[in-house]
Amino acid sequence: NAITSGRISHAYLFTGPRGTGKTSTAKVLAKALNCEEGPTATPCNHCRSCELINDGSAMDVYEIDAASNRGIDEIRDLRENVKFSPAQSRYKIYIIDEVHMLTNEAFNALLKTLEEPPAHVVFVLATTEPHRIPATILSRCQRYDFRRVGVRELTDHLAHIARESGITATPEALRLIALQSDGGVRDAVSILDQCSVLGNDGVTEKEVRELLGLVGQEAVYRLCAAVADGDGATALAGLEEQMALGKDARQLLIELAGYCRSLMLYRATPNLDSPVLAAYGRDRLEADSRRLTHEQLVRLVELFYEAANNSH
Repeated sequence: NAITSGRISHAYLFTGPRGTGKTSTAKVLAKALNCEEGPTATPCNHCRSCELINDGSAMDVYEIDAASNRGIDEIRDLRENVKFSPAQSRYKIYIIDEVHMLTNEAFNALLKTLEEPPAHVVFVLATTEPHRIPATILSRCQRYDFRRVGVRELTDHLAHIARESGITATPEALRLIALQSDGGVRDAVSILDQCSVLGNDGVTEKEVRELLGLVGQEAVYRLCAAVADGDGATALAGLEEQMALGKDARQLLIELAGYCRSLMLYRATPNLDSPVLAAYGRDRLEADSRRLTHEQLVRLVELFYEAANNSH
């Protein structure tokens, strides 16, 4: 709407978890502003300007990694460069990734530019930690919050990538990758890529579990049942078995906590249409949710997460 109406801000802040498209969206915004048919909300993606941005060779689109260019000298150089008009395009666009990594002195230097920006300059600041950015910077940006991608959407996206890349993958494997990537598209694609070279028979749920070091649902079910029954001997035997198989203790604790959380969710809303609940199966959730009270589940989640955080 801002592009269509011509009300373009001089500074944008994109925040959200890693792998949710902040930098990619910044590049799409750069194309929208500098497209030869624009500014337009639907850049053509084939003009000279769009092609240069796609190739990463556009002279007027600067991508800066604040993690490695965090000092005042780098920002001073930026302040000197913004004065000059664009070489080829309509706007000079500065994409500053992980902007929260800048030093206080660098933020103060950047603030001066944000207060009095040239008309031909647009800043896009991207960060996973907006709380670390000074309020004086935040107040001069239009903020957009990026959310984690849902399991269904991410599973469909992975299926599309697999088809286009000629990768054979089972629906169960793709769903497990989507669940384990915690809503991060980049992480999910990376896992799929790794799994695709592990075996010759395509990507299966077994390969995903092996790559990520996941314990497996049956082991989690047995351990949770032993805890619910107060059977310490069986629980310890199950734990020893998993350690002998080379499983990571922290991963095991996290999976146990996740299963107990799903049991809590099922007890509260049995008819909830959730991919997380569907991953375990409603018959299993129905049986195990009767073995533990809500208070016991809350306590187990707390204990498992506390132990996982202390396992390092």
